[in-house]
Amino acid sequence: MSSYIGRFAPSPSGSLHFGSLVAALGSYLRARSQLGRWLVRIEDIDPPREIPGAVDNILRTLEQFGLHWDGEVLYQSARLSAYQQQINHLLAEHQAYFCQCSRKQIKQMGGTYDGRCGRLQPPLSSGAIRIHNQSAIESFYDVLMGNVITSTNFAAEDFILKRSDGLYAYQLVVVLDDAFQGITEVVRGADLLEATVRQISLYRQFGLPEPGWLHLPLASLEPGFKLSKQNHATPVDGNQPQPALQAALAFLGQAQVEWHQDIRLMIEQAVTQFDLHRVPGQREILLTD
Repeated sequence: MSSYIGRFAPSPSGSLHFGSLVAALGSYLRARSQLGRWLVRIEDIDPPREIPGAVDNILRTLEQFGLHWDGEVLYQSARLSAYQQQINHLLAEHQAYFCQCSRKQIKQMGGTYDGRCGRLQPPLSSGAIRIHNQSAIESFYDVLMGNVITSTNFAAEDFILKRSDGLYAYQLVVVLDDAFQGITEVVRGADLLEATVRQISLYRQFGLPEPGWLHLPLASLEPGFKLSKQNHATPVDGNQPQPALQAALAFLGQAQVEWHQDIRLMIEQAVTQFDLHRVPGQREILLTD
């Protein structure tokens, strides 16, 4: 085993569809081709969006496709105290602050929050919690996409770490969890490409080691309309995984593998012939009938 640690981190908002299979397969092949570990994390911190039974369905589908993970599955819902501890530290060190600005007010600011609540004296004691963004990372290197540049306003904004309804923001928890699990490279869909600059700013502000980044193209039905659980994408068939596996390999630019009833043999071959240079370096690929 090498020092490489990758992961797949689905949310339990529905079954795995073709787009999420591509993300899972891509991260798995990358990790195993590096002789590394592949972890699974369930991002279950948004209860209103969770579907009963989705966690078991997701894990069962991964196993049906021969995508077996290392160690125990990590559930974000078991780490709420760690997230709050970091929030408390940031507030105590004046690196975060409460904000009560509405979406309407932010729209009137031009769409980018201007940090006004962070300048109030005395400070607010309730509302959403925002980071005092001290890094303002505007660009980063992606292994597949190359140098990625975002807007200055987006990079510099004091973004939310904890919502006013008490739910923790994705930007905070994904950084703390990836650091906790020792992830060395984040492989995921290109829909999170721009958000990476905010995560890097948190890594640096928290003094945590930064992973590498590799964003895979999205499977889309039409430009800007990716397959997702929210638009009721059709779940993949775990009872007959071979066709979907071959389709996912083709989507990732990989050579086809020999058909076997035992899916593990197909996965093993896919690992041995995985070639990162063949993965399309684009943000989305349109699916055709």
